[in-house]
Amino acid sequence: MIGLDGLDRNKLSGYSVCTSPRSGSNFLCQHLSGTGLLGHPLEYFNWGGRRYFDDPDYPKDIAGQVGKILTMGATPNGIYGLKLFAHQHDWFSGEVNWVDALPNLRFVLLTRRDLLGQAISWARALQTGQYRSSQPMAQMPVFDAELIQSQLDALARERARWDMFFARTGIEPLRLEYETVIDDPRHAVHQVAENRLREVARERVARRHDLERLGDVRRHDRARATKLASSVSPSGVRTDSGWN
Repeated sequence: MIGLDGLDRNKLSGYSVCTSPRSGSNFLCQHLSGTGLLGHPLEYFNWGGRRYFDDPDYPKDIAGQVGKILTMGATPNGIYGLKLFAHQHDWFSGEVNWVDALPNLRFVLLTRRDLLGQAISWARALQTGQYRSSQPMAQMPVFDAELIQSQLDALARERARWDMFFARTGIEPLRLEYETVIDDPRHAVHQVAENRLREVARERVARRHDLERLGDVRRHDRARATKLASSVSPSGVRTDSGWN
């Protein structure tokens, strides 16, 4: 079937990284994109983010964003990728059924075992404006128990929404965890290629050995988050004096 801009949708296949903020999704998606074979997964339904990071003329309309997924999000072999947070469904669900709109779509569910550490990381990002290691801090973070609790609640809702989505649709995604992805990103990339995509991509990814670990900063963040998590009581009260 010929679709947007003359694209032959039958020749396209792709995947969505279904996740939540501060799950290591940027790290994973950088490695997937770096293969040159597994699409370029980004938040294509987040037009504000795309305008800030990539394209000042990125479309606001949903049809245009779907078109970007199938073009900007694709590698020359016809494989595309995207990243999606559960709450982002609210931005487009009234206009498009994304599962039907995207051809030959598969699913990767990325979660993080340490939910409190994830909430702390999100709170820090909200305070500093630093969502990627390449971004400068707008300001130094300060400890805020209420903000951490708020982000913990939001993350619990994100996880529940994805669980409900997969239960309702009967879809069984490829399940990855932040902790194992950080330890061995190459294996995570191979899992995506082996379990969800085309034979040609699987074979070519298996032959490539040019992925570099990008996790030094992430591992530092994880160690810091673990230290912070250990100093927060179940009631959300911090037992030491600050972030550092």
